Amino acid sequence: MTRAELADAINEHVWQTTGIRRDLDAHAIARYERGVVRWPNADYRRAMNDILGASDAELGFVASRRRQPDEGQPDGTLAVNLFSPFGPSADPTAMVTFSDAESSRPARVGSSEINAIRAATQTAAETENLHGGGSSAIVIASRELTKFAPWVHSSVSAKLRRSLFEAVGNLSSVVGYTAFDAGEFLNADRCFQFALWCADSAGSWDLRASALADMARRSAFVGDPDSALSLIELAQVRSDRLAFTVRAMLSAMRAQYFAALGRSGEVVGEVARADELFAARTPDSDPPWMCFYDTAEHLGSTGKALALAAEALDSIDVAAPRLRYAIDMHGSDYLRSRTFSEIRLAALTMKLGDPREAAALGCEAVEHSRTLRSARIATELRGLAAVASTHRRITDVGELRAMIAATAPRRRAK
Repeated sequence: MTRAELADAINEHVWQTTGIRRDLDAHAIARYERGVVRWPNADYRRAMNDILGASDAELGFVASRRRQPDEGQPDGTLAVNLFSPFGPSADPTAMVTFSDAESSRPARVGSSEINAIRAATQTAAETENLHGGGSSAIVIASRELTKFAPWVHSSVSAKLRRSLFEAVGNLSSVVGYTAFDAGEFLNADRCFQFALWCADSAGSWDLRASALADMARRSAFVGDPDSALSLIELAQVRSDRLAFTVRAMLSAMRAQYFAALGRSGEVVGEVARADELFAARTPDSDPPWMCFYDTAEHLGSTGKALALAAEALDSIDVAAPRLRYAIDMHGSDYLRSRTFSEIRLAALTMKLGDPREAAALGCEAVEHSRTLRSARIATELRGLAAVASTHRRITDVGELRAMIAATAPRRRAK
């Protein structure tokens, strides 16, 4: 249920129970969520009690003669709305839903429905990680989002409202990332925007940060590291609200964009900060969408940042050990992540190390890529071929370039 829908329902409830016409709007609901108004009038409270199935205390309402605009919820969940890019009546659900999905949504969502969304998200993420976004993953994931996105308009108790929006937002992020990996950037953008809206509606700082991080990855991939850096630094607003794992991921990405912008002197310090944050994490308390960011992922992410800066730092060893560890530690469920690290280590070794060793690493990456349908992997392989052109007269390197040309051919201009 959106803010506008809740406001309409409250107005109708007051009319039906008191005979008084009210004009409560989405802006007022936003003020309740932020804690600016801590004790609405009795008619409004009664309506929300009935509509949301929650008591005044569960809704965060506190009787007081003084307004307390700076008093937030103990966990800070509602304050995120202050940084929302959306108007209080915004509803981008239509961007990610099609066909007759709206008509099939349940009237009320409970724990079992939320668990169904989470299960669908896990299946979509596992398929995408193992086979790439261009596989059947994009079809499966898009179908699930079309089904579940309208559920945010269903009735839900105050206790479960955040869980519902986080679950749908997480699913939208997975679908967006699947589209991004398949090279469907417009679809990815719509899904990331919807995930951000869900985070705002849920008051979820961690989901907000993750959605902005996905947007940053997309910006960096298309050659705009400056915008990517801005998005990451926006995600770091009030980082004290974020899980340490999320903060570590954001710092690792910030280091990557420093490197891409030529700010090599800042990369090592930011990687060290990411390492400190990662060491302080407590995985059991992480949000479910951060399960992918384990030691292997952290080493691969920070290794990528250091690899980008390695030439300026004139040292292959600042990055190579991290990438090797990432390759060794990535499990079979994360084949694409392992392949990325293999390509990056091969490119780094081709630039600063033994080109024959680099060719062997690259050939292994090509072999792993054969089971992946990933536009991003194909792009990185072509980048490796370009780096290898300096040593193309070496037989092993020439064979690598031929393998890449056959596996990830350049698209012909139409």
